[in-house]
Amino acid sequence: MGELKKFEIMGISLPVYLLITALVFVTMMLGWMPKGMIGAFAVMMVFGGLFNTIGNHTPIVKTYLGGGAIVCIFASAALVTFGVIPEAVIESVDGFMNTTGFLNFYIAALITGSILGMNRSLLLRAAVRFLPVALCAMTFAILAVGFVGMIMGYGFADAVMYVAIPMMGGGMGAGVVPLSGMYAEALGQESAVIISRMIPASTLGNVCAIVGAGLLAKLGEVKPGLTGNGKLMRKDVEEMTDSEMLPTSVQMMGIGMILALCFYLVGTIINKLVPSIHTYAWMIIAVAASKALGIIPSKFEQAAKQWSGFVMGNWTQALLVGIGISMIDLNAVASAFSLTYMILVLVVVGGVALGAGVGGYLVGFYPVESSITAGLCTTNMGGTGDIAVLSAARRMELLPFAQIATRICGALILIVASVLVKVLL
Repeated sequence: MGELKKFEIMGISLPVYLLITALVFVTMMLGWMPKGMIGAFAVMMVFGGLFNTIGNHTPIVKTYLGGGAIVCIFASAALVTFGVIPEAVIESVDGFMNTTGFLNFYIAALITGSILGMNRSLLLRAAVRFLPVALCAMTFAILAVGFVGMIMGYGFADAVMYVAIPMMGGGMGAGVVPLSGMYAEALGQESAVIISRMIPASTLGNVCAIVGAGLLAKLGEVKPGLTGNGKLMRKDVEEMTDSEMLPTSVQMMGIGMILALCFYLVGTIINKLVPSIHTYAWMIIAVAASKALGIIPSKFEQAAKQWSGFVMGNWTQALLVGIGISMIDLNAVASAFSLTYMILVLVVVGGVALGAGVGGYLVGFYPVESSITAGLCTTNMGGTGDIAVLSAARRMELLPFAQIATRICGALILIVASVLVKVLL
């Protein structure tokens, strides 16, 4: 009993945390949970801490499946599927995540802090090698799934166009939705019919990528030579060795937050002028260019890193619960499940991971980090998928590279699909 009292969740003793959880649960079930940010954040933060702790202490799950990250996502999705979470709370969480923009707020902080916290020479060396590795890995996976689909009687064209392409399009809003419109126009069919064929591939691909990230993290533990433990480049240098580290402070984190918001605004403005490329991609380019040119003072770079550390350390589990509640449909995953379909999805996920791992090693990356970012992050569901995959692998510092794989490669996949739909279908 004494050990249980000493056990803590998010720095709070277990008995007190269970009381807090009970308070949130009872308020939610009575329908008295406040709408908006307070109610949504209460559910996400408290359930996130609980599910994360359960996942990190559950055998097999903690070792092979990504631990707390995967439990946060799928336990919360299960609560929605089985009707435990009231509809009003689901709407509140969905609104906070997407309409209010908590997801964008989180990603902006991590992109800014991760890139500005890098060593400049590392950034320049890695960036020019990363995109070719990701594109080659995706090409390998597309050809592999087409070949397997042909052997299994699913068809080369259908395996490529309805399984691989939707998985690599960059998520739902940036990938599946525009793809369905593109296919509908080219084939003279209803967009709703086509999107219903694409959603299961995107969803299952996201699930497999999350599980795969946990398995790759375990591989890195078993074979330490394959991983940089969060560093992409081999022969790396320590981050920010060229300046004296400033102490962490509330003011510094405030500066970091303002910097993240400003870079997001820059990405938004450029996206309005060139909408074919996602805001995140423009934001990454803007932050990376600023770092490469050395125009951001060291104090501001460190402030951005401190702010991203605060956001990642305190809100990651909450965000994962938000993803599970508002963006994961377990019914869609279950309805799409068949042996043939599952094999095709696994071929795509395994193909990009293998291709990115081998290709990354050849250009000087650690295979595990390359497989996760240039591989698995091309098959998940956009920004939320990137966070889920990197959380399962415990490598959140790689988010900028994951976003390059998701956004830039996803945009290129749309261009490729616009040609292939006229050739293959």
